[in-house]
Amino acid sequence: MQDNILITGSKRGYLNKDFQFFHLKDRKSMEFEFHFHDFNKIIVFISGNVTYLVEGKAYKLKPWDILLVSSSDIHKAIIGTSGTYERMILWVNSNFLQKYGSSGSNLLTCFEIASKEKRNILRLNPELLRQAKHLLSQLEEECTGDGFGSTVLRNSLFLQFIVYLNRLYLKTDTIIYQADGDYNESIGKVMSYINENLYEDMSIEGLASRFYMSKYHLMHKFKSQTGYTIHSYILQKRLMMANTLIKSGKSMTEACAECGFGDYSSFVRAFKKMYGLSPKKHHKLMEEMERQGGHI
Repeated sequence: MQDNILITGSKRGYLNKDFQFFHLKDRKSMEFEFHFHDFNKIIVFISGNVTYLVEGKAYKLKPWDILLVSSSDIHKAIIGTSGTYERMILWVNSNFLQKYGSSGSNLLTCFEIASKEKRNILRLNPELLRQAKHLLSQLEEECTGDGFGSTVLRNSLFLQFIVYLNRLYLKTDTIIYQADGDYNESIGKVMSYINENLYEDMSIEGLASRFYMSKYHLMHKFKSQTGYTIHSYILQKRLMMANTLIKSGKSMTEACAECGFGDYSSFVRAFKKMYGLSPKKHHKLMEEMERQGGHI
């Protein structure tokens, strides 16, 4: 397959802290392009008319839904005209959670389950929601203050909220999660296969044969459900994986080979188109920012 195709999505936002908290209100209709982040994201929906599309699933949000979007998930929000769109948003650095996790207590578990099992939404019963609101209220108050020990307390409250989310995800009988809209399970299986086999030489013809669809039916359904062509989706996921591998210590050439790129020059061109810099310059910049005390 071709690796020098147009990438339809983009990377948006940078996080140079362990986490960041926002409480936002808007009264305008917006529809963002499909995009992804290098960090995880939690959206606590309060009011408005909003549908979130995450990896082919549509979630029509209800007040106090909690939506988890991992750093590997391609997504976008569609914001309607009625009412004020109010939400709390947390940007979450994976490195920060890994630092505080322990054996048997991987704090990224909630994001991993949400992404792998396509269970991005938490719709809590009244008792569980009261606990979540209490934690969020404390966290917001501390994030807007600067009293003695505010950084320590802020981190503690944030980690407490993350632990709470993980416990909810691990006790699936205590939560409600569902997608709205037309979700094609067959396309979901295709997406899962792609994400689990990025190192392979995939073609549309091969995918169509594996999942017993015609080539044109697969192309049409995939684009209508995800907003991406199959080629663009595979390329973007390969580049995300390569970026992660390089961060973990792999060389540029190792990352290129392990992510299924046919040759190094195609990999560099695609990486530069997506991240704005060559792999070498991009990671040199990331290392410099980390030395200055931040993480991307």
